[in-house]
Amino acid sequence: MERESVSDMSEEPGTGPAPPDNRELQIRNAKAFLLQADKSGLSLYEHLSALLSRILSERPPNALESLAELSSELQWARMNRGLDALRTPKEDLQVYGKAEIQRTLFTNTSGEGEESEDVEMLESPLPNLLDLAHLIQQAGLNLGRDEAVRISLAMKRLVDAHPLQRCRFWGKILGTQGNYLVAEVQFREGEDDEAEEGGGPEEEEEEKADEEEDIPEEAEDLPPKSTYRPPPEIKREEYGTGANKYVYFVCTEAGAEWVRLPPVTPAQIIAARKIKRLFTGNPDAPVVTYPPFLGTEANLLRAQIARISAGTHVSPLSFYQFSEEEGEEEEEGGAKDTCEENPEFEGIPVTELADSLSNWVHHVQHILPQGRCVWVNTSTKSEEQEEEEEVEEEEKEEDDEPVPEVGPPLLTPLSEDAEIGLTPPWTVSLSSHLIPQYALAVLRSNLWPGAYTIASAKKFETIYIGWGVKYSPEGYSPPAPPPPQAEYPSGPEISEALDATIEEEQALKAAQEEAVAAAEEMEGEEEEEEEEDD
Repeated sequence: MERESVSDMSEEPGTGPAPPDNRELQIRNAKAFLLQADKSGLSLYEHLSALLSRILSERPPNALESLAELSSELQWARMNRGLDALRTPKEDLQVYGKAEIQRTLFTNTSGEGEESEDVEMLESPLPNLLDLAHLIQQAGLNLGRDEAVRISLAMKRLVDAHPLQRCRFWGKILGTQGNYLVAEVQFREGEDDEAEEGGGPEEEEEEKADEEEDIPEEAEDLPPKSTYRPPPEIKREEYGTGANKYVYFVCTEAGAEWVRLPPVTPAQIIAARKIKRLFTGNPDAPVVTYPPFLGTEANLLRAQIARISAGTHVSPLSFYQFSEEEGEEEEEGGAKDTCEENPEFEGIPVTELADSLSNWVHHVQHILPQGRCVWVNTSTKSEEQEEEEEVEEEEKEEDDEPVPEVGPPLLTPLSEDAEIGLTPPWTVSLSSHLIPQYALAVLRSNLWPGAYTIASAKKFETIYIGWGVKYSPEGYSPPAPPPPQAEYPSGPEISEALDATIEEEQALKAAQEEAVAAAEEMEGEEEEEEEEDD
């Protein structure tokens, strides 16, 4: 009806109405012309529609005069879209990269039926990370529901890819360019191929040293051999014991590939105690510090994980107990190195857990100053070295023998932990004072900021979310370099002497000739006496 009225009004006198098909075709052609988009993807039709909508909504007093100004303002606002744009700009490649990595988490590539999935759910060591996220949220920590789901799916991929007996989300270590998600796992017995292969860097160095010793020496060509002997190297603890009891996998983003961290060595733990360095998020990044650290960021990360676990992994009293077999047989140092869950644990009320640190104990072995959990005597020598140094060993006193290092035993109460300055090592509180009957006990470490233990009457969880740096009451200052090496002692054997005069040389030559003649006479007399005796 509207089109007919428009056509009637536009009729010229003396002419009839235009054919409807021709009029509709003209309208379509005109609209198609207006809908032609430019390089920016905008058409004149859209611009005019938006301009008319604005004029009708604002109704300026001088619409004709402000038409050009409103048009330029609309075009400028469209060109300079700010952060309030609804669509993410395509230039943000980081967002698309993360989405591409995380897309694999939500695809099921196993191709198995529902029955097999039910069996896996019963036998799988996959932890309930959503339950953990809800528990730590009550303590003031928050992974975020979306991130908790992504981490849970990432750990499922880890469990499906390796024959694991135990898997736990250890925590999150922050970095300057990326973060590390850490998973603590334990392989099934006899199914860890990398642990059986061995062949670590220490063994390779020992093999090289043995090869160098086997090279035949030629006294004429080789320079004098140095008598310096470096301090004995402390061997790392084997898989499944001490600081290498568990295996750790890390990834920088949920959905990225899990990277297995190498075993930690005592030298790396000793060096990690002397330096302070933030992580970058790149496991292959070099660690340039003083004192020097032997290894990459992956080795430093593994050393810090071992230190944090030894100092902050705690549990309520009587939750763990020593096994009956190990209770009868103690190791050389008299300390037990393993414990197991107590099936008869009845639980401790939350109020008692929050009142006293004596109700908490360490269930991870303490790392000694040697860098190991079990001390080894490095002064023991091989049979060849003992034969060469029999005389020196007899002269040594018994006081020179190294004293075994002893640390706090396993399941030691937290009330015996030492303070750093005036800072207490732990802070314990309730998660809520308004509803204490439903509150949880929250234990926070002051020596390793970011380490938390949240416990109910019969359940507890330990997690670490921090920068991986230990608290220090004073500003960090690197240790001083060692004193310069003493110069070679001066003595008559190496000190320079004045040249002898001609008279002194002639006198020395005459004395040598007389000594030779006297020796010949003595030999002649001895030969004559032997002939007479015969």
